[in-house]
Amino acid sequence: MLPCGPALSFVRCLVRKKNVSGESLEDSKLCRCLSTVDLIALGVGSTLGAGVYVLAGEVAKSNSGPSIVVSFLIAALASVMAGLCYAEFGARVPKTGSAYLYTYVTVGELWAFITGWNLILSYVIGTSSVARAWSGTFDELLGKQIGHFFSTYFKMNYSGLAEYPDFFAVFLILLLSGLLSFGVKESAWVNKIFTAINILVLLFVMISGFVKGDADNWKISEEYLINLTAITENCSSYENVTSIYGSGGFMPYGFTGTLAGAATCFYAFVGFDCIATTGEEVKNPQKAIPIGIVVSLLVCFMAYFGVSAALTLMMPYYLLDEKSPLPVAFEYVGWGPAKYVVAVGSLCALSTSLLGSIFPMPRVIYAMAKDGLLFKCLAQISSKTKTPLVATLSSGAVAAIMAFLFDLKALVDMMSIGTLLAYSLVATCVLILRYQPSLTYEQPKYSPEKAALAASERESAVSESQINMIQENHFSLQALINPSSLPTEQTATTVNFLVGLLAFLVCGLSVLTTYGIHFIANLEPWSIGLLAVLVASFIVTILLIQRQPQNQQKVAFMVPLLPFLPSFSILVNIYLMVQLSGDTWIRFSFWMALGFLIYFAYGIRHSLEGHRSDGDDDSCSENSGLQEKNAVEEVDEPENANESDQFLAHERTSEC
Repeated sequence: MLPCGPALSFVRCLVRKKNVSGESLEDSKLCRCLSTVDLIALGVGSTLGAGVYVLAGEVAKSNSGPSIVVSFLIAALASVMAGLCYAEFGARVPKTGSAYLYTYVTVGELWAFITGWNLILSYVIGTSSVARAWSGTFDELLGKQIGHFFSTYFKMNYSGLAEYPDFFAVFLILLLSGLLSFGVKESAWVNKIFTAINILVLLFVMISGFVKGDADNWKISEEYLINLTAITENCSSYENVTSIYGSGGFMPYGFTGTLAGAATCFYAFVGFDCIATTGEEVKNPQKAIPIGIVVSLLVCFMAYFGVSAALTLMMPYYLLDEKSPLPVAFEYVGWGPAKYVVAVGSLCALSTSLLGSIFPMPRVIYAMAKDGLLFKCLAQISSKTKTPLVATLSSGAVAAIMAFLFDLKALVDMMSIGTLLAYSLVATCVLILRYQPSLTYEQPKYSPEKAALAASERESAVSESQINMIQENHFSLQALINPSSLPTEQTATTVNFLVGLLAFLVCGLSVLTTYGIHFIANLEPWSIGLLAVLVASFIVTILLIQRQPQNQQKVAFMVPLLPFLPSFSILVNIYLMVQLSGDTWIRFSFWMALGFLIYFAYGIRHSLEGHRSDGDDDSCSENSGLQEKNAVEEVDEPENANESDQFLAHERTSEC
């Protein structure tokens, strides 16, 4: 390779990709002991947290009314789009690391570090906030005696800090961190027990709601709401009174209210991505991870749908309590003691949600440390329990300190940036990956018949590729609209450019519809024209991507409706990111500054891929996990296929 200048060498370091070979996919220092049922329980437990006991009342009263069931349906469809993208990568690259690994394999090292660093932030804040919520819920059951004691004797009067140090939340985080350090199998059993109790409580809520519910609560008239508003506001006359509770019926706040509710409900489905971090701890990960993600999202949707329907049938939506809707609803129908059942379910839901936040955090840290992007000591594995011991205990300690000292309400929105960024990048990676000319990390079992067939296919592919290279040695509009029937380096580069353009257009659309919505509503010519251009460009870009040839390699699960489904997933995720406040983005920039300091001071020098490339070449050349093999050599030497490189042919399972 020709020597390159310092600037080019530096850029290549930033975009080098992780090389995942068939043999490394098979190897794992962690314990492969999780089943598909364990993954479903982990996904349901992590996703179906305390929000199911609170969120339905809050959204139904403020945004959706009885149409909250539609809001949850829309949110579930948006979440499934992200979930399917995760499922395909889980089938292709079943290794620890989740979105961090998927980005590293497809886009490059810098974006992978950004993704992993933000996932760590999301999991740390998620763990701390759920632990404080668990402590608060338990305190409510005891009549707020714990909070009163600590606020009296340990009060902290500093801005940004909590009202008092939460010793109970610290104990809870350290307890679950110790449980995870003890072994993943034991943690899975605890998670299954709590998830089962949570599901049983939710079934009780649904059945009770349908038994004691009244369908008339979905048909409240606008006239009744106007009269109610006049009484509430102490109006002397009913004339010129506008209902503060909407127009009644199934969609009292209109379809816009239902959509606004769906945007809030979307966050209720966050958590399934923890399944993607179990790639090295689950048996048959190619099938178990996609099934776990899809089934857990389906179970969560059914639970949210059922609970919200039961809640709005039991009680008129305008009377719902935003903080504790279910206990108040049971009091309304005369089943007061049922609130204790709800409290037990809420604590179990918080427990599984806490475990679901703690579980993936050390695995992402372990994956980054193993690749050299974080400090190497964090990649140590316990020889007895086969778990990332140092990463588990250190991340648990950081989360415990945050729960102990800080008021996390202002930081919770930062969780959303990390999660939505990960969703967007995974969808982007699926788009890029499916249009690559060749994928080298996955190989089928070797047999002479298959080898001969593959050789003939590759021969025809090489012939067509060579013809295309001769005919299309430069970019042309004809090549863009009518590309070759098989993917080439040129078509892959075209897709990369189009995906980048798609992301730019989505950002423009999101900013315009968020900050310029009043101009659009007033039919300002410039805003309507810009909106039309952006929408048309978005559609044309998707259609141009769809025209490009896809790689024909099959895996256990593949995202359907490509490129439309990942493209709309990117649109939803970036739109929700733009909705976050400016203060959240400022806090996020400080976190990213710390991350870049670690990466450029340590990670870029100690990167495992960087050392591999140094062994091959003096310059910092790009290492791609999706490199195109020399097809001619493959045709000449098909019989030299090595059985040791077969993709998960014989799992090396560690005994726990």
